[in-house]
Amino acid sequence: MTRHTTRALLGTGALLLTGALALTACGSGFTDDTAGGGDGELTSSDDALSVLIGSSGEAETAAVEEAVAAWSEESGIDAEVQVANDLPQQLSQGFAAGSPPDVFYLATEALAGYAGNGSILPYGDLLENKDDFYPSLVENFTFEDEFYCAPKDFSTLQLIINKGLWDAAGLTDADIPTTWDQLAEVAATLTTGGVTGLAFGPEYQRIGAFMAQAGGQLVSDDGTQAVANSSENVEALTYVQEQMNAGSFAYSSDLGAGWGGEAFGKQLSAMTIEGNWITGAMTNDFPDVEYVVAELPEGPAGQGTMQFTNCWGMAADSPNQQGALELIEYLTSAEQQLAFSEAFGPMPSVESAAEQWTSDNPELAPFLAGADYAQGVPTNDGIAAVITDFNAQLEGLKTGDPQQILDTVQSNVESVVG
Repeated sequence: MTRHTTRALLGTGALLLTGALALTACGSGFTDDTAGGGDGELTSSDDALSVLIGSSGEAETAAVEEAVAAWSEESGIDAEVQVANDLPQQLSQGFAAGSPPDVFYLATEALAGYAGNGSILPYGDLLENKDDFYPSLVENFTFEDEFYCAPKDFSTLQLIINKGLWDAAGLTDADIPTTWDQLAEVAATLTTGGVTGLAFGPEYQRIGAFMAQAGGQLVSDDGTQAVANSSENVEALTYVQEQMNAGSFAYSSDLGAGWGGEAFGKQLSAMTIEGNWITGAMTNDFPDVEYVVAELPEGPAGQGTMQFTNCWGMAADSPNQQGALELIEYLTSAEQQLAFSEAFGPMPSVESAAEQWTSDNPELAPFLAGADYAQGVPTNDGIAAVITDFNAQLEGLKTGDPQQILDTVQSNVESVVG
């Protein structure tokens, strides 16, 4: 085990934002003199820029505010950061009211809806650093063959282990689990009166890692078929359910915590499944909790995890698209992304930062290793609402019927891929 000292993040976590999006509000689209995607001139004005983010906690908020302020001072363009309480809802409301933010965090599952109704500008090909982004991330934000927006960073899920509780249980490096059976075994060993072996959020964005390890997913690789109720996914949910009923796995919410990192930081759980954003966030709240990161164990189909990314979306109606583009280029530079990584943990989305990031963060190498076998969240238009419903059903997994849950999800997925 590599030792690492850390602290914890605010309750919202760096969870992927998947609220059901009301994508009925359209942007005005492009006129002859405000075209995007290389078809015309970007709008330009003296208007200040508004930047809407969904923050994982104080560390992320402070880092983004500092970066935007530095760019603003350098460029002479005023810019203000607003932290959303509910990003999907506030973004949707902004578009509906005709006053969206100029620049904003945009999740992969929201891209198709906003791109399809003309609310966002496809500026990706205008970026000076467009060739530096990882191809898989560019693919995440490509709709109808247009590269819409710059991936701001990315994260994968891995296993976070409380070093003190691990040692106290008599476990060693040799006990780090590499299979589901071993994970169940160490989770049981770590479960004591006030501590659950493994806790994580009650959502697809965490349990999906087990689905990937079993060889399952929600949508086929080409995005055209619903495969949610596969036998592989049933096996994954059944495994999680069995460990919950054994008392060694639990949802963070059942432990009185807002997310897995909080349960872990408060030592209500000895392990959690989280992304690399946990590093900066935990540094703010739990400085005395020592932890290590290990790759998630293999399932029946081998290694599997989930990959998350957001992009910097740009409103098609922004009166200062040129300023917004320059801000985004600044925020996605290798230098600035490395600073963000140090502040709150995400991995840079540009390949030019990879070597330095690995050198700076050897103890976090498992997260980068996960990029080779990670599964992304589907990007079909309407999938956000499907995932929201799936998450509601997963809250009752402990006493529910995995097959029945997944049959419902299958029907919902079919409605957005058909």
